[in-house]
Amino acid sequence: MRTLRVIALSWIGLYLAATPALTQWQPARNIELIAPAAAGSALDSVARLLQRVVQDKQLVKGNITVVNKAGGGNAVGFSYLSSHAGDGHYVLVTPFTIITNRITGANPLSYQDFTPIALLADEHIAFVVNVNSPIKTGRDLLARLKGDPASVSMALASALGNANHIAVSLAGRAVGADSKRFKIAVFNSSGESITAVLGGHIDLAITTTGLVGAQVQAGRLRVLAVAASERLGGPLAQAPTWREQGVDVVFSSWRALIGPRGMSPEQIAYWDAVAAKVSAQDEWVQELNRNSLTPAYLGSEDTRKFLQTQSEQLRAILQELGMAK
Repeated sequence: MRTLRVIALSWIGLYLAATPALTQWQPARNIELIAPAAAGSALDSVARLLQRVVQDKQLVKGNITVVNKAGGGNAVGFSYLSSHAGDGHYVLVTPFTIITNRITGANPLSYQDFTPIALLADEHIAFVVNVNSPIKTGRDLLARLKGDPASVSMALASALGNANHIAVSLAGRAVGADSKRFKIAVFNSSGESITAVLGGHIDLAITTTGLVGAQVQAGRLRVLAVAASERLGGPLAQAPTWREQGVDVVFSSWRALIGPRGMSPEQIAYWDAVAAKVSAQDEWVQELNRNSLTPAYLGSEDTRKFLQTQSEQLRAILQELGMAK
């Protein structure tokens, strides 16, 4: 990991040294960093970490404000960004619903309607229950779902067809459970879904790992499984993977920075350089690791190619699940 980290930072350093001439554009007023989910959500946490690092290190000119636009499975935030075409003062932290919403027919907007800026981080999916739940392990959960797919109430945010939904569907499919019969409640944020589990209103929350560590350490939540290839560090170090429990399910989400359509090359270069600088900051890397996220920087052009590849892969998965339109 240390070797990969050194290589990554060296590459970022070379990138920054090679692109100063392209960054003539500067923001002329307040910047809105949009989180298309409620305060306390996984997206909101990444957006606020990005804001903090940018401000602490003075990486942009002027102020940067996090603006929450929750609703519609991130669609409200996407529509808000879309209304500011060509304006580099608006950027958004997106999950891969920017791809899946279009595939499932939930929203006509897709990644092709926006400007890719950078891939920021990768985040795995955790399956958590109240610590007092009779469901003790991932295998217990799957046994329940195989016997009666509607016997476990589930919470996820913030849209069907997203990473959380795909992860639980893949886990169910591994034991022959009918994921179309799962009893799922969709919330505006992962924070809300976790609260529902803590309050005993919902049996299971499927959520990205960044928001569950504190509740796990406090003894309020139990992690049944993480859809990662190996155990994570930090507060989820003791959480078992699905593979450890004999179920080959590995799936994760990612966080990318996008802008509105029609951004100029100078605006793209400006934000690309900012994202590269953020990704090289120890504060960014350490905070991501502390919250069980993985740094995953890619520049604008590579992010565009990544989104195209993801679109093809996710369409295939959603078609298999019967969700593609």
